[in-house]
Amino acid sequence: MGYVSAVPVPQTRAARTAVPGGGRRSLAAALLLGAAGAAVVLLSAGQIWAEGTAAVGGGTLPVEADGGAVTGVPTALAIVGLAALFAVFAVRRAGRTLVSALLTLSGAGAALAAVLGASDRAALNAEAARISGDTGAAVTGLTHTVWPYVAAAGAVLILLAGLLALRFGKAWPAMGGRYERSGAPRARKAATTDPDRPEDLWKALDRGEDPTGAA
Repeated sequence: MGYVSAVPVPQTRAARTAVPGGGRRSLAAALLLGAAGAAVVLLSAGQIWAEGTAAVGGGTLPVEADGGAVTGVPTALAIVGLAALFAVFAVRRAGRTLVSALLTLSGAGAALAAVLGASDRAALNAEAARISGDTGAAVTGLTHTVWPYVAAAGAVLILLAGLLALRFGKAWPAMGGRYERSGAPRARKAATTDPDRPEDLWKALDRGEDPTGAA
């Protein structure tokens, strides 16, 4: 009669590292996408989004509005998303899921606001009124640049980072040095006491230990 060995069969190296490796790749991708997306949105907000002309004193003057004048929503949400991206590593379990959802929503909201800003004319009308001194002044020859869509593309990168965090965030490491990669507390190294050194004996007494080693 044969016996079945109770010794577990060792897993291959590929099987042991598949999940951690995928976690590292998704972590690197999320950090890259989120940081790059926020940088693109913030850069785009400082560029000219809309241009036109305003009638002033029988003539016309060119007017323009940058992204910040058109809408401040993409900039604000990009900053929120960037903060959420790094906050993911400071929380665990349900908190990490909530922060990842905030990151995702920040990207989605920034993209939507940028696309809506691509057809906005209120900022240019306000600039025309300021230049002409006529509150009823309106811009003619209104055109929009490509920058609102560049901002929307950057916001989509933030959105993708949030989706990665929602999907793979549970496998990512958290801040703090008290835990190993497995999440278990690190074992404290036992202090050694040299009975021939008085300072070690005093330190042992301070720790509440028996410096003689007696049971």
